[in-house]
Amino acid sequence: MAKEKINFEDEDVRLRYRHTTSHIMAQAVKHLWPDAKLAIGPAIDNGFYYDIDMEHKLSDQDLLKIQKEMKKIIQANYKLERFELPREEAIKFMAEKDEDYKVELINDLPEDAVISFYQQGDFVDLCAGPHMDSTGQIKAVKLMSVAGAYWRGDEHNKMLQRIYGTCFPSQEELDEYIQRLEEAKKRDHRKIGKEMDLFMLTEEGPGFPFFLPKGMIIRNELENFWREEHRKRGYQEIKTPLILNEQLWRTSGHWDHYKDNMYFTKIDDQDYAIKPMNCPGSLLCYKRRLWSYRDFPIRMGELGQVHRHELSGALHGLMRVRTFTQDDSHIFMLPEQVKDEIVGVARFIDDVYSMFGFKYHIELSTRPEDSMGTDEEWNTAEDALREAMKEVGAPYVINEGDGAFYGPKLDFHLEDSLGRTWQCGTIQLDMQMPQRFDLTYVGPDNEKHRPVMIHRVIFGSIERFIGILTEHFAGKFPLWLAPVQVKLLTVAESFADYAEEVAKKCEEAGLRTELDIRNEKIGYKLREARNERVSYICVIGEREKEAGTLSVRSTKVGELGTMPVEEFIAKLTEEIKSKAV
Repeated sequence: MAKEKINFEDEDVRLRYRHTTSHIMAQAVKHLWPDAKLAIGPAIDNGFYYDIDMEHKLSDQDLLKIQKEMKKIIQANYKLERFELPREEAIKFMAEKDEDYKVELINDLPEDAVISFYQQGDFVDLCAGPHMDSTGQIKAVKLMSVAGAYWRGDEHNKMLQRIYGTCFPSQEELDEYIQRLEEAKKRDHRKIGKEMDLFMLTEEGPGFPFFLPKGMIIRNELENFWREEHRKRGYQEIKTPLILNEQLWRTSGHWDHYKDNMYFTKIDDQDYAIKPMNCPGSLLCYKRRLWSYRDFPIRMGELGQVHRHELSGALHGLMRVRTFTQDDSHIFMLPEQVKDEIVGVARFIDDVYSMFGFKYHIELSTRPEDSMGTDEEWNTAEDALREAMKEVGAPYVINEGDGAFYGPKLDFHLEDSLGRTWQCGTIQLDMQMPQRFDLTYVGPDNEKHRPVMIHRVIFGSIERFIGILTEHFAGKFPLWLAPVQVKLLTVAESFADYAEEVAKKCEEAGLRTELDIRNEKIGYKLREARNERVSYICVIGEREKEAGTLSVRSTKVGELGTMPVEEFIAKLTEEIKSKAV
């Protein structure tokens, strides 16, 4: 058995490790169900899967059987040996094994393709690789679930069974991963959102979330914070229409590059589109007048609702929806102001993420295949982003070919309390839209010149950011965002008058307060308040009424003991003012 240390930090090693494990799983399935036909089995983020065509419907018990068989294959320490065959021989080889899907894959390969196979013990699979040297190098494996998957993702094809699994170089790492998954389930924003009554998702509007009163409190607080911070930094707020005509979207390039993700309608026999992005509206706002070079930079901010068509299978709570509000801003500037504006936005994003306690990393996404503009324009734009990052002193990685169709961008991926990353903030440098919309300004030479444009968001999508915050804080939001900041619980109905007096004082101080004076056991009331993730739960009984105090419990730190009402209010007021996390 191989004893060498596996460097799982290396992406190539992870890929080979997971890919090899998918082959081990396929071999185990063939041992247990020899008539099973194999489709594809790639490595994916956090594990691997294999699509299999078989009559037997796999159960959780079957997954345990497969795992047991996999363990035997790992212990056998089979070498993985690569060999190649000419096309006709390869087809015949797979046909003799009754592997119809493999035959189809070979037939679809280019004429000059190298057709390679990997063998381990009695098992051979069509595969380009790469792999580990032997099955014995795989240490810890767990099969996670079975799902349906159409062959090649086409709903007209046969439904196969997809087995998902994960693997790690040690049992300890696997256990840690499983524990993180369990914690993620507890923090699922859909579950917490329902328990806290924040939002709802309905069959009548798939991908179109409803925000409920308590969810609107969080949303409004975030938007108020957004407005305050943007005013400080010289932004002016605008609002642009949801629906604009087809010609606008042809001018912007969205018609050619983004049409499949858009919704359309007709008004007065003319074609219109529901906006998937806010930028064309901002461009029209810019064009309303003639600007001087002295006016720059011009910073326009918009909390703009957009609609994008997402496939139903991709929808996920607030994280992937069909309508959302982007905290968009569009900055128009002189060419010599580009670096300073990018630096300013990058520092703004850092201020916001740091306030919530988020770590993040930055990716510089370069020119995609489907893009507008010249090589020179793209090179200039990408260099400007690099120079700005150099001044900020922030490390970044290159994400080749993932820029917007109109320009390169910096994407900010924030990390939550479970170590998961989410792409939220972005800074996109655009030299194309000002050309397409013929934006100009009068320079010091009294001639017309072309401005440069930045598209940027910080939250990204208000809906998604609320989903991320919900999971990051497990519903225990910072006090300034919490829907219910104080809940007063009476031990008996006789203390209702005192509870109402305290509630009035709390509300006068601006605290969002709820009162529970029902004739229920205090244990029941406490459980209910904790499940609602109320920030501060105060119990009121005989002792508290006589002393003018409260028995205080924080959802984050536990019991705080007895506090005078004024002291309690002052403490919470300061916590809100400082936006403490």
